Amino acid sequence: MIQYADSITQLESEGAFVVLAKARQMEREGKKIIHLQIGEPDFDTPHNISEAACKAIHAGHTHYAPSGGLPEGREAVAEYMSRTRNVKWSAENAIIMPGCKPLIFCSMVCLINPGDEIIVPNPGYPTYRSVTRFLGAIPVPVKLREENDFRFRVSDLEKLITPKTRMIILNSPENPTGGQLTWEDLEAIYAIANKHDLWVLSDEIYSRIVYDTEFKSIAAIPGAMDRTVAIDGLSKTYAMTGWRLGFACMPKKLADYMFTLAINAFSSTATFTQHAMIEALNGPQDEIDKMVAEFRRRRDVIVDGLNALDGVSCLRPEGAFYVFPNITGTGLTSNQFADLALDKAGVACLSGTAFGEYGEGYVRFSYANSVENIKTALNNIGTMLSDLKK
Repeated sequence: MIQYADSITQLESEGAFVVLAKARQMEREGKKIIHLQIGEPDFDTPHNISEAACKAIHAGHTHYAPSGGLPEGREAVAEYMSRTRNVKWSAENAIIMPGCKPLIFCSMVCLINPGDEIIVPNPGYPTYRSVTRFLGAIPVPVKLREENDFRFRVSDLEKLITPKTRMIILNSPENPTGGQLTWEDLEAIYAIANKHDLWVLSDEIYSRIVYDTEFKSIAAIPGAMDRTVAIDGLSKTYAMTGWRLGFACMPKKLADYMFTLAINAFSSTATFTQHAMIEALNGPQDEIDKMVAEFRRRRDVIVDGLNALDGVSCLRPEGAFYVFPNITGTGLTSNQFADLALDKAGVACLSGTAFGEYGEGYVRFSYANSVENIKTALNNIGTMLSDLKK
């Protein structure tokens, strides 16, 4: 019998792509679907960024780059991350990879041993627990509580720490809830990490998509840079999901290990996309400001609309472009609601359980779609819920 590695069975799929495939098949069958399931801005990449990539290609920047990124690219990342986090990183702390997922994966490969325990937010981005299991470690869920604006209680975190705990993973603003940790939360989390000699992996990909508060990074706490991996990228802020470019800042020794891992895994990140990144980080930000303003408008439309539905309640998120409404009042499970929304209302969304067991009772909608489509989706779901009572 042909054998496969045991570890590969520990990897999970990602619910958004599973639902997307089902929705696309329904569209091929002639059904109209409103896509509120995928975490992808529905805007085009700003023209100045695309033009920078084209110029780089025509200038011959189509060859290998250093494994950690172009020197000028790493300098741009260090300057951007320092400016937006109110810290001081240098180019030797910065690394560039083809997307944030490789940065998450490679960071965990470098820092986690089999049997380690990793604190992961739940409901949370499924890649965190998936990679943890793949590495033979144990994901330990810390519950994000609706009554606490989808921030976990620091007291909950403290109870989960054991001698085997190796890392705390943060995602703020957070997928799927849109919740954001406060400065006081971050200070308390760092105190725990410092006390127990833990790494902090801070996924900050939504750092620029915030509404009612300012983004805060745990790296800005004095001393935290020595044990923090701060990850960001182009996908969400600059509507560049298909470009596959992420970056991070971390202690130099870890960055050196990451360079070696990159050499063995994928050699380097595409050179011309790094030139586009430099333009994105250093060029005009007007289009990004417009995009965030539009996301704010959509957020208010979908939150108000959801709260008007019978059996549904929804907090107003502080960041990202997701809402995570409580649907327990409908009498449906999360999976039932998501299935009915797609099959009966023609609205693709995700069950809260796609993000962990504490997501039961919720669903996730992405409002990276037009206000018109969002209103139609809300109307369709309202009709679906009314029909259930007949």
